[in-house]
Amino acid sequence: MSEAPPLTEFRDEIRAWLEANAPASLRGTSPCGPFDGYWGGKKHPPVDPDVLRWRDLCLERGLTAPTWPKAYGGAGLDRDHAVVFYEELRAMGLPRPVVGFGFAMIGPTLLEFGNEAQKREHLPRICAGEIRWCQGYSEPNAGSDLANVQMRAVRDGDHFVVDGQKVWTSHADKSDWIFCLVRTDPTAKKQRGISFLLVDMDTPGVTPREIELISGSSPFCETFFEGVRVPLGNVVGEVNSGWTVAKALLGHERSMIGQSIGRAPGSGQRELVAKARHHLGAAEGPLPDPLLRDAIAHNGMDEEAFQLTLARLAQTREAGASPGSESSILKIAATEMKQRRYTLGMRIAGEEGLGWTDDGFDAQDVDFTRGWLRSRANTIEGGSSEIQLNIIAKRVLGLPDGK
Repeated sequence: MSEAPPLTEFRDEIRAWLEANAPASLRGTSPCGPFDGYWGGKKHPPVDPDVLRWRDLCLERGLTAPTWPKAYGGAGLDRDHAVVFYEELRAMGLPRPVVGFGFAMIGPTLLEFGNEAQKREHLPRICAGEIRWCQGYSEPNAGSDLANVQMRAVRDGDHFVVDGQKVWTSHADKSDWIFCLVRTDPTAKKQRGISFLLVDMDTPGVTPREIELISGSSPFCETFFEGVRVPLGNVVGEVNSGWTVAKALLGHERSMIGQSIGRAPGSGQRELVAKARHHLGAAEGPLPDPLLRDAIAHNGMDEEAFQLTLARLAQTREAGASPGSESSILKIAATEMKQRRYTLGMRIAGEEGLGWTDDGFDAQDVDFTRGWLRSRANTIEGGSSEIQLNIIAKRVLGLPDGK
């Protein structure tokens, strides 16, 4: 796209372009959240041709990654113009053209820490949806204590040989590349002997295995590395200095979790009201249970306050700075708000919320129950709530560590 015009003019321009080009079959189908769209990658199952046409139309204008530089496949827009684009997508119910961890985590990290060769190799392919990424951080003995990662990477000529295991690697079975934290100096202090490594999942010795969750479905995998040879050029930043890169990416991840969980203002309240009307038989007028009305109202206020917080924090990032400790605030607020909403919904459904299949139970109640079970993981993944509270206490509030 040419240099962006004033916001009002840009909104009119992008709205007219969407009206003329967006596939009719996709309109009204999506809330346009960070993960509502085409995930891409070489292992993606066949999709509606309109999904690919929509991807191609946006890619041509750099709109799969609106704020990324044009040199790497983006549109070079500032944050305000990108917000307008997503607002217009949302208004038409259109999905994002391409989504995934490439945009939410590794892409912004490469823009900040990657060398020119890494940016030119990976960023355009992320924009085009050609490559899907997953994250290799946690290990069986390195979850909340992430700096305890033990997966070894030993130098052998112009390669590293990687051995070890990662766990909770979401979508590893569907991904083409993985970004990993590896131990390159076992004699150094924990944070000082870690490197940030990019690994092709098709490399011999990489084996992902699915992990089932109590909800009945799961994106999680454990991933094993046995003698995996990775070029030295796949290190992001300096060898043994990966902890700095890792922390920056965690900021993007926590912001992503918070923003993806945070719903549009009023949407959770409307969902709960509809659920209450269905289960209480109150088609119209005030709900008969005043305590329930109060709880639903509190949920709505939480959602509204969270959206205002998102908007306020977004204003502080106009200069393109990486998310800081405030990402922990977003993450803990969003995940706990989600769990409260699901708990309230289960209270509303009562015994009718105990169904596991559609046989004898309402399908929407079954989906809600599975969502409630899945929500229990939200306060753990991406750093547990306890870890987030420690970060907030030390880095935001400046409290002593208690030693």
